[in-house]
Amino acid sequence: MMLNYFLKLLFLVPMVGGLAFGSLWLWRKLQPGIAMGQRVRAIKVIDAIPMGATSRLAVVEFANKRILISVSRGRIDKLAEAPADGLFVMPDED
Repeated sequence: MMLNYFLKLLFLVPMVGGLAFGSLWLWRKLQPGIAMGQRVRAIKVIDAIPMGATSRLAVVEFANKRILISVSRGRIDKLAEAPADGLFVMPDED
């Protein structure tokens, strides 16, 4: 009786673990946004800092430029722009 239980345990535990691993691997392969590093992105978020409950400052790299943006609920504003390896310059006031 006890030997039957241990044989089932030795068979079922690796089988459940293998099924879990296989399903996670398959999910990662089928979901394009989850697998990191599979494609080259045109936009990179360099850094982001929360500035309260619903807003943050973020530095985004796009087309060899780094752009400082303010992101809040329902609004995104460009604050400054610079070359990818240069200093930030304030944009012209409109």
